[in-house]
Amino acid sequence: MIISDSTTLIILSDLKRFNLLSNIFEKVYIPKKVFEEVNYRNNIKLPEFIEIIKVEQNELLTNLKKILDDGESEAIALAVQKKLPLIIDEKKGRKVAKNLDIEIIGLLGVLYLNYKKNYLSKKEIEEFLDKAILNGYRISTGLLKQFFKNIK
Repeated sequence: MIISDSTTLIILSDLKRFNLLSNIFEKVYIPKKVFEEVNYRNNIKLPEFIEIIKVEQNELLTNLKKILDDGESEAIALAVQKKLPLIIDEKKGRKVAKNLDIEIIGLLGVLYLNYKKNYLSKKEIEEFLDKAILNGYRISTGLLKQFFKNIK
């Protein structure tokens, strides 16, 4: 089980690849604000393994909303509440989550786990990332080089 912020979900939705999550996670929880961000076109149908959860207002959430957007804030607060890892790609949000001792993974981590479990080949990952970048996913060249070094 894992919590997710919106960026990875938006990319997977746009590319119709939610299976990359279901391959490696039994359940993905998302806060209501994350769902609203993912459903910006008002036409998304989430697969059954993704569940929307209401995040209770508390001091942590209030403080997070002072420095992060609502979706990231709710995702981090939910990860703390449920004591679960978090899928998050934004640099600032990742830093905050790490400071709260939340185990984090990003889109590249999701792809890597699919690769390790033989759901994706290196070529399929390259093709996926090319499409993701064309759809607006931003990733540094250095990070990509490092990622592909880890895939033999």
